[in-house]
Amino acid sequence: MAESRPKVWVSQPLFDDIVERLHAHFDVLQVPDVGEHDASAIADALREVDGALVTLNERIDGDAIADAARLRAVANVGVGYNNLDVPALHARGIVATNTPDVLTETTADFGFALMMAAARRVTEAERHLRAGRWQGWNFKGLLGADLHGSTLGILGMGRIGQGIARRASGFDMRVLYHNRSRLPADIERSCKAEYVDFDTLFAEADHLVLVLPYSAATHHIVDAAALAKMQPTATLTNIARGGIVDEAALADALERGRLASAALDVFEGEPAVNPRLLALDTIVLTPHIASGSLATRRAMVALAVDNLIAALGAGPDAGRPPTPIRPAAIDGKDAKRPGTA
Repeated sequence: MAESRPKVWVSQPLFDDIVERLHAHFDVLQVPDVGEHDASAIADALREVDGALVTLNERIDGDAIADAARLRAVANVGVGYNNLDVPALHARGIVATNTPDVLTETTADFGFALMMAAARRVTEAERHLRAGRWQGWNFKGLLGADLHGSTLGILGMGRIGQGIARRASGFDMRVLYHNRSRLPADIERSCKAEYVDFDTLFAEADHLVLVLPYSAATHHIVDAAALAKMQPTATLTNIARGGIVDEAALADALERGRLASAALDVFEGEPAVNPRLLALDTIVLTPHIASGSLATRRAMVALAVDNLIAALGAGPDAGRPPTPIRPAAIDGKDAKRPGTA
């Protein structure tokens, strides 16, 4: 009798031609439509499979794997993995992987674009025009802030933060950054970046970009007190995770003119968005698309597929997935490994 093949669960429709590679090694249970799975549905899906290919929409915690006796690997499509309870997975001997590096440059592009849109009031100006409020050229109309020659602050100087810093050199920006630990001198030189403490970063940045990991330690690290340190002419851009920013405090700062503008690609309760933020003209809002170029999203899925195949002992890299999440990375520093998406 032929030995049964391992089974894997693919939680969302991805790219069929890439996911097809799984079929050479496994029986694949593919979810046909984009959607959200509740906790019981995830637990049911994991109960009968050896591996899973998941996205940030799926929360894989201790309860989800409690009855998943066969589960050996979870491949996350994304660099961030705060949707995975990695200690719980590792305690059960389950390999967890993510997709760093392949999205670094695309996400840095988008972070810079969001910052520029907030500074120059691009989406606000478009809404103004589409609503028929433009009555002719106005010398003082919709004045924004310059990027060239200004001070860029980066909170979280991982791969993507460094990519944003490199882009800033083309705008002759002074670059300040804050991390849990200072970067080696050669990286600082290549990024033309200066390490400062948290308070100095917030006080001196004309444009502040958040690219730090999300964890219990960084939850609402950008709160009312932090925002109060910023200049009223400054902008804030978040491409990390929504829970890093206290959205009520941000809405207060924007409503009261204590902050010029903001740009968010991530939200604490996404896909729900705080109604106060939706009501503001002085904020750019995008639906978590920082890594959303076709080439990059395909590369992310390809790496996740490679990870799953290898983690389940198949393919040329059997037993050696390219990008495992290692136990040493699981703390406040790297709950979202440098970057986003």
